[in-house]
Amino acid sequence: MPEPQKTAGPARAPISVPFFYGWVVVALSFLACLVTAGIRSAPAVLIHPLEAEFGWSRAAVASAASLNLLLFGLAAPFGGWLIDRYGARRVILGCLALVAGGVTTVVFVRELWQLILVWGVLIGIATGLTPPLGASVASRWFVARRGIALGILTNANAAGQVIFLPLLMALIVASGWRTALLLMVAVSLFLMPFIVLWLRDDPSDVGLEPYGSEKEGRAGESRDAAARGGSSRGSVSSVSVVFKTPSFWLLSGCFFVCGVTANGLIGTHLIPHAIERGIPQVTAAAVVGVMGGMSFVGTLISGWLVDRIDPRKVLAAVYALRGSSLFILPFVSDATGLLVFAVIYGLDWFASGPGTVAIIAEVFGNSAVGRVFGLAFVFHQVGGALAAVAGGWVYSQFGDYQYAFIAGGILGLMAAGLALTIPLKPRKQMEAIATSAELAGV
Repeated sequence: MPEPQKTAGPARAPISVPFFYGWVVVALSFLACLVTAGIRSAPAVLIHPLEAEFGWSRAAVASAASLNLLLFGLAAPFGGWLIDRYGARRVILGCLALVAGGVTTVVFVRELWQLILVWGVLIGIATGLTPPLGASVASRWFVARRGIALGILTNANAAGQVIFLPLLMALIVASGWRTALLLMVAVSLFLMPFIVLWLRDDPSDVGLEPYGSEKEGRAGESRDAAARGGSSRGSVSSVSVVFKTPSFWLLSGCFFVCGVTANGLIGTHLIPHAIERGIPQVTAAAVVGVMGGMSFVGTLISGWLVDRIDPRKVLAAVYALRGSSLFILPFVSDATGLLVFAVIYGLDWFASGPGTVAIIAEVFGNSAVGRVFGLAFVFHQVGGALAAVAGGWVYSQFGDYQYAFIAGGILGLMAAGLALTIPLKPRKQMEAIATSAELAGV
């Protein structure tokens, strides 16, 4: 592929690199999402220490995690709007600053309401600004290789847990949970200067066009061309038009199940479940690292596939594999069984991201990706929040998580069927919806 052509003007990259500068932006965005993902996953290793120190119930601690997940999702549309209006750099810096302050405050909590207020509300909103980041960066900087860029950025969620969960658990065992949280503060602050110096919001900021923009119409990039076609009538991305589109509701229903089966059940309750089956704490956290490693493979494969085949088929396969894997978990009783589950589940853990974004781009256009993804992500996090609370309730009632995991497996298989029914409307139909909304004065 030829190098992207430079535009006229004085804009230059802040550092010289022998490859397209968008990959630097992808790397920095990846690191920012990795840190916030590590922070969001911390309740999985904090549940037992907080129970032991303060005597809070499992359901009570899970309620703080649940509120965090809910506000994480509710803040996502606002985060998408901020990224579209002010750029990724300012949003990431604001997010990291809020997260560092919030996690520092958690170190000093003494009452349950304080944990709920800081972890549930403040950190939930702060981290909720980042979910549309990957979709926005990939859509702005790439035409070709967009699926791969999405796969890399989506993997930040898994990588954050791969890196930080075993490390946090080791620090908790060695020095206590407060030391583990202060590490997260230090990492957040360390990353901020690099964001200031090197991250840019748009290819034009460094005198470039999006990667592969000269390749419109080639067969290998037909899907990208379809996503670009007709481009961006502003009304197509309005909330009223989005909410009138069946594709949005079907995709959001799938994303709801994604939240239930990922953040809610596995992200919050997998490690406590493993520990109560007699698996050592550090081993349980390390197995999550295996899940993350497999997720890296699965998400890159997913991104590669959505550049080539119908993204609905990719999404259906992801949810089918996830639902099937959850039926294994109630029967896991040792580290070997947990490892088998981790390998299978890991392949689909975050692999829904590329297919979801590809469908949004194809239905609504590139300029609406950040905002529409943020709206759909609300449903993802509502599902995660409900599952986090429901999982704690199931444990309190039955002394085990098996009914929660079986219910998650059934929902995963239902989402696989739902994904295949999502209509990919041609651009003219989308514009007709927008026009009718305009004539109705919406």
